Amino acid sequence: MKIAGSVALVTGANRGLGRAFARALVERGAHTVYAGARDPGSITDPGVIPIKLDITDPAEVADVAGRLGDVNLLVNNAGVSRSASLLNADSLDPARAEIETNYFGTLSLSRAFAPVLARNGGGALVNMLSVLSFMTLPQVGSYSASKAAAWSLTNALRLELAAQGTLVVAVHAGFIDTDMAAAVQLPKIAPEDVAAQTFDAVEAEQYEVLADHHSRDAKAALSAGVEVLYPALRR
Repeated sequence: MKIAGSVALVTGANRGLGRAFARALVERGAHTVYAGARDPGSITDPGVIPIKLDITDPAEVADVAGRLGDVNLLVNNAGVSRSASLLNADSLDPARAEIETNYFGTLSLSRAFAPVLARNGGGALVNMLSVLSFMTLPQVGSYSASKAAAWSLTNALRLELAAQGTLVVAVHAGFIDTDMAAAVQLPKIAPEDVAAQTFDAVEAEQYEVLADHHSRDAKAALSAGVEVLYPALRR
């Protein structure tokens, strides 16, 4: 599909990568760009329409899907990271929050907008995932688990939505230069670069974006054995 003339909804669009997605859509000539956030007042970029949307609130999701009947491009970008390990977190709350948003929130939006996309010719659905869909780190174990679940969800959605002609694109990246990775002292990819690669893939009808060498290397290592992904396990 073409970005120019499309009608898009971007979740988590008030900052970081979501904001870059919304801006890129405007720059590429999208007809309408709905920018979803829990606080729509935090969205001030020109050319976008702020939408109040908490993807973990089923009532809000249903209401937005009912009102935005012209959408033919859904960008599931909203996500959270609590930077918690599986065993050392004080409680299960971080893991629950990540699964609730990163997995169930993405599933909820996808279910709500699948019929909308079908009525509008199929369109495309983009899920923002992570290099941590493929691998994990001890300090972010629960976040990695939620993104791995979202990767599996994306593959299943791709199969289920194929019959209605909806392209499902998975986007994986390592460290993106946003608030979420602010504490990481390693080279990062610009959010604008991720957005550009994503919409290039949508227009080229590609299923997957491996936005940086971290995601490409991790995906390639999946067939090479556990010790390749996790050298600490080597004895």
